[in-house]
Amino acid sequence: MLAMQYRITLPADYDMRIIRRRVETKGPLLNGFSGLGLKAYGIRERGVDGSPVHQYAPFYLWTAPEAMNRFLWGPGFQGIVRDFGRPSVEHWQGVAFERGPSAGAVPHTATRHATPVPAAADPAATVEDALARLAERTRKDGVHTTALGIDPRGWELIHFTLWEDSVPPSEPGDRYQVLHLSTPDLDELPRGRQW
Repeated sequence: MLAMQYRITLPADYDMRIIRRRVETKGPLLNGFSGLGLKAYGIRERGVDGSPVHQYAPFYLWTAPEAMNRFLWGPGFQGIVRDFGRPSVEHWQGVAFERGPSAGAVPHTATRHATPVPAAADPAATVEDALARLAERTRKDGVHTTALGIDPRGWELIHFTLWEDSVPPSEPGDRYQVLHLSTPDLDELPRGRQW
């Protein structure tokens, strides 16, 4: 599994209805994209849930690197580049993926929490701690799915969780509204630890 996200920060006076319409019309186009476990079409709106910015920030879980590459070099991502410029594409090696108690529901919100792995820390122990937190999160009411990834180049862990409704106040990280969810190969994503 590979996790991927690009975050497009938009001007403070940007009409977010443009993004909503874009997702409404283009979101379903990936509903049958082979190798895509899931794509959550996330947005942040300035002043909502503590967000200081307007942002379009979809999050992906891929079953294999070939599928991610097909998307990045294909017409879907080229539309993003044409309309917004070429964003930096963050990606992480999959560490774990789980479905929560609300896996059968439609998620409306998401959280993204990135944490650095300190230089002096044992990376394996840090990942084990993160896996324990993921297991706790998986059991929480309202969790649709949750994933953990790591970027060993910058030593950053990413926790991404989809929620059926509102995010509990105790959950750390950026909060997103989920406008659409594409899950063509959700059942192909390996559950649990990825090694």
